[in-house]
Amino acid sequence: MNAVTPAANPSRLTPTPDESLPSLESLSPEQPRPTLFSHVKAEDSHFLPGGLRDFFVYKDLGVAQATHGQVIAHIAKANLPPTDGTGWHYHVAQFQIVYMLKGWARFMYEDKPTLVKAGDCVHQRPGIVHYLFDYSPDMEYLEIVGPADFGSIAVEGPCEVPSVTPWN
Repeated sequence: MNAVTPAANPSRLTPTPDESLPSLESLSPEQPRPTLFSHVKAEDSHFLPGGLRDFFVYKDLGVAQATHGQVIAHIAKANLPPTDGTGWHYHVAQFQIVYMLKGWARFMYEDKPTLVKAGDCVHQRPGIVHYLFDYSPDMEYLEIVGPADFGSIAVEGPCEVPSVTPWN
């Protein structure tokens, strides 16, 4: 499961007086809670350990709190050189994209090696078996997933994984 760091300033996530929101009591269990406005300033959010992968650090963008857990958005940044990667897994999620901001990462999507470079966007369909096995020292990507508390399930891989590129 993803660890979510609380936003640095939760008060910015409250509705403004001019926002017209239904009361929480008026929502049926099937209706999602209304989302809140969120503005996370660069100086209020920092890269922290404790996310899904110990070889990355994560910057929370406040979206999980603002959407009451419907979506999470964070930036993942390389923190340690690649060794074993993520292992083969899939996510229990309805939606997931990875947008590479800096550097590159190599994934296996099922049996297909995929190089994702800065500027590339990948939509990982629900249930796709994958393995992030290599990345550059400057790698940073934006990840958006719904729901915020998505799960990761380890599975047997369909093929061998290529070797990593050592950091000098």
